[in-house]
Amino acid sequence: MPARDAAPIAITGVAQREAWVRGTLPPVEQVRPGLWSIPVPMPRNPLRYVLVYAFALDDGLALVDVGWPTEDAWQALVAGIRCTGHDIADVRYAAITHLHPDHFGLAPRLREATGATLAVHAADAALLGHHTAAQTQKRDALWARQLTALGAPPAAVTPPQVDLVRLPRGEHVDVVLGDGDPLGLPGWDLHALWTPGHTAGHACFVDAHAGVVLSGDHLLPRISPNISTAPGQLEHPLHRYLLSLHATATLPDAEVLPAHEYRFRGLAARSRALIAHHEARFDEIAADVAAHPGSTAWEISTRIGWSRPFDTLGLQQRRLAVRETDAHLLILADRGRTRRVAGLGEAGPERWTA
Repeated sequence: MPARDAAPIAITGVAQREAWVRGTLPPVEQVRPGLWSIPVPMPRNPLRYVLVYAFALDDGLALVDVGWPTEDAWQALVAGIRCTGHDIADVRYAAITHLHPDHFGLAPRLREATGATLAVHAADAALLGHHTAAQTQKRDALWARQLTALGAPPAAVTPPQVDLVRLPRGEHVDVVLGDGDPLGLPGWDLHALWTPGHTAGHACFVDAHAGVVLSGDHLLPRISPNISTAPGQLEHPLHRYLLSLHATATLPDAEVLPAHEYRFRGLAARSRALIAHHEARFDEIAADVAAHPGSTAWEISTRIGWSRPFDTLGLQQRRLAVRETDAHLLILADRGRTRRVAGLGEAGPERWTA
């Protein structure tokens, strides 16, 4: 669950920032010659839109991320691409920062409509396979078991409200990316930078020549992305995310083109600010555990601070919040600041003490 963080950044997406304050969609903007940002709306989500980036090629366009799988989002993507002087049929390639529906959701429709090549990091591509009914049932049971172990009340122990969008049965992504792999787009020097944490295969895309880092959800100017435990995915997601932040803190300075909110400069400063945010979060959670020994992750989550009070969050947001608390507790245990006192391998939820 995101929390607002101040950081010494310079806002470069001024029109995007103004639109954010007004609560409206920002305009399509040319960020560099041949590079545009296109806002695509997200239904019933406080982030409101995802920023799709379009790169001009000799024979069409390449996209980074594609948007939420709704008709409104598709029409916004089509209209946004027209603003660049192109047509949706011109899309030849789409690189996806990660598999969440606001980033990958329109990929199956895009490929059906255009034949575009789809590129995803290997760790996320591994999650895309077709699921049978039995596999879906098994997955839902794992999610329910995790939520029960975290102390969620029975009403919260239900299958995920938002599942991964998958390709049609038997289809796979065309390009499986590894860390450092070039995208091979003529006229651009885009490379994948593996930044696991938000998902196992989250990737940023860096073009040093153009002076841009397309950061997906790894770095946002105003909030910290949700970093949470999930069955069958990263075992220690927050540990991986902190390592990823150290990696982006050492990159040469560039303009950051995030997937939400607005463009900014201050790549290293923002990375360090997010590291500091999580260190403060460790202290807050450790203090709560010391004050309330024997608490579950759910109980801890109800007492610590969020962007809004915990009891006003929607069910999906509360489940994200408790899984994020769990990610922090795992690192606190590794540091010797908390320990499980019940629940691991036993009946009943996990409980924590200092």
